[in-house]
Amino acid sequence: MPSGASAELTVRVMTDRDLHLAIGWAAAEGWNPGLSDAACFQASDPAGFLVGCLGGEPVASISVVRYAASFGFLGFYIVRPDRRGRGFGRRLWQAGLDHLTGCVVGLDGVVAQQDNYARSGFVPAHRNVRYGGSPQVEAPADPRLTAVGPDLLDAVLAYDRPFFPAPREAFLRCWLQPDARAALAYVEDGAVKGYGVIRACRTGHKIGPLFADGAREAGALFRALAARAGGAPVFLDVPEPNASAVRMASSYGLSPVFETARMYRGGRPDLPLAAIYGITSFELG
Repeated sequence: MPSGASAELTVRVMTDRDLHLAIGWAAAEGWNPGLSDAACFQASDPAGFLVGCLGGEPVASISVVRYAASFGFLGFYIVRPDRRGRGFGRRLWQAGLDHLTGCVVGLDGVVAQQDNYARSGFVPAHRNVRYGGSPQVEAPADPRLTAVGPDLLDAVLAYDRPFFPAPREAFLRCWLQPDARAALAYVEDGAVKGYGVIRACRTGHKIGPLFADGAREAGALFRALAARAGGAPVFLDVPEPNASAVRMASSYGLSPVFETARMYRGGRPDLPLAAIYGITSFELG
């Protein structure tokens, strides 16, 4: 664990209170985090959430979640607005990358920071576009749509595996719990052919992930999940190379509201973008 970034800035692993503070900072930046994200984020890698402090006061945050020996994901990179421009972010950034030594590292970079990330060796892979709106949909009466419960969990975990560069079972076992999120799978002939999750956020709801074998399965899952929002705004983070996902978002009246670039350092994982209709989160990949 990094012990200190400079004589002024000290770096330590976040407490629960620190993480909730960082999520509040993310909300202030317009990132619209989920209301119950914190526990599942920490379940991924408790040592991967770092805070930079001045005199014990948190002023900067970063998450550097190590999913396996070979892959990590960087997010929550925020410096408190009144402390920007003094090099604190750069010091915390380096401490975070030290935590991911030896890993291929991914991140979703906001437009304003993409050049800075490129100077640290991150290479753009594709754009992610957040689509948002209030779709007027009804849940389809489709017996192939099944709530993800204990009897289906292992099959969904196996289905998820090709969609992420490393195993993420600890995260998913939390993310798929029904107390804070709703998860549905599309099951046909005994096989999972897609799944998605919707969760309440500071504004509206986000659907993520939304993975599916094709447009038929993705559309059915989207309608069933979006109907649970009850007419409130719904947001879906779409990898732009998936033209089918872009068409689906537009067909339900969603419009672009935000964008990032998925960037990697150390190599680009080969992911099935054509089947990724909504990424899980900008914070954890």
